[in-house]
Amino acid sequence: MNATIAMITTRGLLGRRRIWLLVPMPLLLIGLALLARGVGAEPAEWGEAVIGGLGFTAVLPVIALIIGTGVLGSEIDDGTITHILSKPIPRSEIIFTKLFVATGVTALFAGIPLFVVGLIAGQPALAFALVVGAVIGSLAYCSLFLMMSVLTRRPVLVGLAYVVLWEGVLGNILSGTQKLSVQQYVQAIVDALAPTDLLHGNVAVPLSCVMAGVFVVLSTAYAVQRLRTLSVAGETG
Repeated sequence: MNATIAMITTRGLLGRRRIWLLVPMPLLLIGLALLARGVGAEPAEWGEAVIGGLGFTAVLPVIALIIGTGVLGSEIDDGTITHILSKPIPRSEIIFTKLFVATGVTALFAGIPLFVVGLIAGQPALAFALVVGAVIGSLAYCSLFLMMSVLTRRPVLVGLAYVVLWEGVLGNILSGTQKLSVQQYVQAIVDALAPTDLLHGNVAVPLSCVMAGVFVVLSTAYAVQRLRTLSVAGETG
């Protein structure tokens, strides 16, 4: 990992206005949990809808999409990537650093509210499991969306298609698509770490762990290769 690139990336990411537009989503997640508890509803009544239906279906992937495509995609779009590529820095080091920053920021924005929701549900074990799930999900999603940012000029659009159509629509219609769904991997892992009635994993835990790793390795490897192609061809977009 390159400390200088990490610092510049973090500063640039947190300095963009759009990332702070994501703050209402985690607050909404916590607010709904507090509201449900305030009216006397049991966690079994609202947990699955809030944690699974909102947290892992919308909050985590959308935050990862904005951040994962932003750590490199904006530099490719405005041409500033050429300044980094002109330096004697291995392309793998650039991608690993960008992925590290994206995963850390995403896990922070998504993991903290999920942890709080777990505590609101009165289940500390679940709260910690949700943090683990958020970190794993952040890594898998960010690697995928980072790859998309060097693969296409419209990474956010392609990423939304994956989240909404593949994981959302098709995932609820065709059970086979769940085996290629980061959301399902995360839910299965969280359910295994802290078994409750609030979340139900539809994919076997060993398969979820393996496939999450496959997502990360293949996406990162392709992003590195694609960045090498950009530097050789002299492309900026």
